[in-house]
Parts: sequence; structure tokens; C-alpha cells
Amino acid sequence: MTAKPSQPMGVFARYLTLWVFLSIVAGIGLGAWFPNIFHTLGGMEVYHINLPVALLIWAMIMPMLLKIDYSALHEVWEHRKGVGVTLGINWLVKPFSMALLGWIFLQYLFAPYLEADKIPEYIAGLILLAAAPCTAMVFVWSKLVDGNPQFTLSQVALNDVIMVIAFAPIVGLLLGVASITIPWNTLFLSVTLYIVIPVLLAYVGRKVLLAKGKLDDVLHVMDPISMTALLMTVVLLFAFQGQQILAQPLIILLLSIPIIIQVYFNSMLAYWLNRKLKVAHCVAGPSALIGASNFFELAVAAAIALFGFESGAALATVVGVLVEVPVMLSVVAIVNRSKNWYERGLI
Repeated sequence: MTAKPSQPMGVFARYLTLWVFLSIVAGIGLGAWFPNIFHTLGGMEVYHINLPVALLIWAMIMPMLLKIDYSALHEVWEHRKGVGVTLGINWLVKPFSMALLGWIFLQYLFAPYLEADKIPEYIAGLILLAAAPCTAMVFVWSKLVDGNPQFTLSQVALNDVIMVIAFAPIVGLLLGVASITIPWNTLFLSVTLYIVIPVLLAYVGRKVLLAKGKLDDVLHVMDPISMTALLMTVVLLFAFQGQQILAQPLIILLLSIPIIIQVYFNSMLAYWLNRKLKVAHCVAGPSALIGASNFFELAVAAAIALFGFESGAALATVVGVLVEVPVMLSVVAIVNRSKNWYERGLI
């Protein structure tokens, strides 16, 4: 009986590559075959936050939020090294490394294959994508690497506070413009939708379930639902862009390359720095994943506000959406499979 709660996770992790690949193929196919249905679903947005995807994200993150012992949040101070690594990667490395990669790949290596007047917009989209750390999906990544939930919640909340202050100056510096139009509605709605409301619900729900002795039973039921929601999210994200992927596959591929490289570079740099600082694996895992993930709703909204809906910047941020889930899941697999190596390094 004690092995049951972990079984769904084990099956999911064991066939991770297969499930994600099938979900991507299914999403592209469904988006191409039934475009009207997915145009309708894709249009269900409030300030560039897609409501069907938001509901799926809620299904994914609630199990982890229910596991958080909110009375122990003060213990996060013990993980201050991990917090420092994540903040350094998010705000001092990731935006600048993405700008460099965009310049190398799009301005030079891939320039012959791209429209010259679109290249600056593509690079701007990549910078917008990297300038804000993810708010919601990192709860899922942390759960998949058995991360410390108190650390994850505190780190995400801290990043959200910094984002309000630092997003515009960093983007303005890298894009070389004097002022940035921040889509505040998207930012605040996302924080409310993915942090404030679910945390409050989880806090109350956890107290009620603990009082009734039902918390473990509920988590056992929710775990497979959470994993199903993750795969459905992959299907939806690729279905929304199914026609575009098939119409211009080369541009999608070329834009995805610097994004993929920066995800692996930043996640592995954070992971390695945590290991050097002797940070526990339950903190290093989510630290690496938070350090590499992107707040794609904010990036898409900012790109549209600055450059327009049909711009290269908007397309680049959409490619980031497509890359985010499958690539981050591969980072999850690396973190999990290297756990023994990592913990031997702490001795």
C-alpha cells in the first residue's frame, strides 16, 4: 500500500519521452485538422492568459501546493544559498545569455535563412522570453524532481516581486530602448491566478484535509490527474500553433535552437553551482528549473504590446511556449537521473 502513491509518477517518468513526443504529435495534428476548434480555445484569453491552459495548470500545481507546510516557510532561510543561485541565474545570467545567443545564431549563423528585417524582432522576442522567470509551471517541475515545496513557493514569490522592479530596466537595456511598455494586467493577473488564489485555497484545503485525515488520500487521487493535465497542456500548446508549425517549420526550428541551448545552459549552471555550494538536492533541483524556465504569458503580451501581433518578436515568444514544456521535462529527467551523482558530491 505504501508504494501506491508513487506509482503513477513512476510510470510517467519511465515513459516520459514517449508521452511528450506523442502529445506533441497529437497537438500538431489536431491543430492542423481541427483549426476552428483550437482557434476558439486559443481565443479564450484574458490579458493573454489562456483560460483552458490556466485550468490545466491549476490541476498540475494544486497537489504540490497542498503538500506545503505553510508553518515551516521560515525554514527557507536555511536554503539561502539555493535562493542566491536562482536569483543570480534568473536576473544576472539568463537575459544576457539569451541576448548573446540570439545575436550569435540569428544575426550571424542563421541570417541567410531569415528575413533581414525580422531578425531584430526575433532577437527582441528571445530577450523578452528570458527576462522574466516562470510563475506557474515551476511548481510542476519542482514536484517532478521531488523539490522542497517551501523553497519553491518562496523562490517564485520572491521572483515575482523582483520582476515588478527589474523586468523593464533589463529589457530596456538589452533592447536599447528608453522605455518599455509592461503589460501590467498580464503580470498581476498571472500572479493572482497562479500564486495568490491557489496558495490560499491550498492553505485552507490542507488544514481541512489534515483535520479529517484525508490529505494523503486526496493527493493519491490528484497525482495522476496532475500528470494527465500536464500532457493535455502539451497537446493544447502545440495544437494552438499546429498550422503555423506546419506552414513555417524552418523558422520555428531556427528560433527554437537558441532557446533550447539557453535552457540547458542556465539550468545546468544553476545545478552545478548548487552542487559546489553543497546545497541539498531537493533545493538544487527546483533551483535549476526555476533558473531556466520562462514566463511565456508575460513575454507574449510584452512582444505584442511593443512590436505587434504579427511581429517576429511575437513569433519568437510563441516558439518559446512550444519549447518550454518538452525541454523542461528533459531537464527534469536529467536532474532526477543525476541525483546519486549530485548527492555523492555533497559528502
